[in-house]
Amino acid sequence: MARAEEADSDREGGGGPSEWQVPGQVGVGPWPGDRAAWPRDERYDPDLLEHGDARNVADAYRYWRREAVAADLARRAHPFHVAIENFGHDHNIGTVVRTANAFGAAGVHIVGRRRWNRRGAMVTDRYLQVHHHDDIAGLMTFATQHGLVVVAVDNTPGALRLETADLPRNCLLLFGQEGPGVTGEAHAAAAMTVSIAQFGSTRSINAGVAAGIAMHAWIRQHADLSDAW
Repeated sequence: MARAEEADSDREGGGGPSEWQVPGQVGVGPWPGDRAAWPRDERYDPDLLEHGDARNVADAYRYWRREAVAADLARRAHPFHVAIENFGHDHNIGTVVRTANAFGAAGVHIVGRRRWNRRGAMVTDRYLQVHHHDDIAGLMTFATQHGLVVVAVDNTPGALRLETADLPRNCLLLFGQEGPGVTGEAHAAAAMTVSIAQFGSTRSINAGVAAGIAMHAWIRQHADLSDAW
């Protein structure tokens, strides 16, 4: 059996332990059995096979090298990107990155300040492409070069309802900072603006939450759910 076939057999047939087999357990222990029977596929990390894998990754990626996980995610990525403005050091960026990873975004873009709080990302930024742009003009240049329709997400007058809007398949979802929302420059450059329907007393919702809702709206319209874990 070829190495790739062996690895696929291990993944599909439950050749290794699963974190779900032990309630409350985080990660998995060393690969069971004799070392000679361990997977030989190059995607697997010998150190993780020997000592266990405590990372927060899907079972399909257990014991894989970080680079192998990132490469497979890039191969499976959806054709949408996510951008968030960071002109005032927004603390929601980590959450946005983690959610973008969960929904298979092709990339995340930080506009403005290069530094951002990575704690909320839970190291998911290691597995996807995180781009930086000094300003909106730089982001728009990237979008044009890659054929992405820029969709601003903000509750401004004239915005389309996200719940009924047709999101472009190849798009870049753009979010503003907590409080001020999407900047005027970004609104002017975006091809369309969508808002999330709200029914309570607050004027807006958390930027990280809004990003998750918008990304899931794209998933509902365009994703092949048979590819989900």
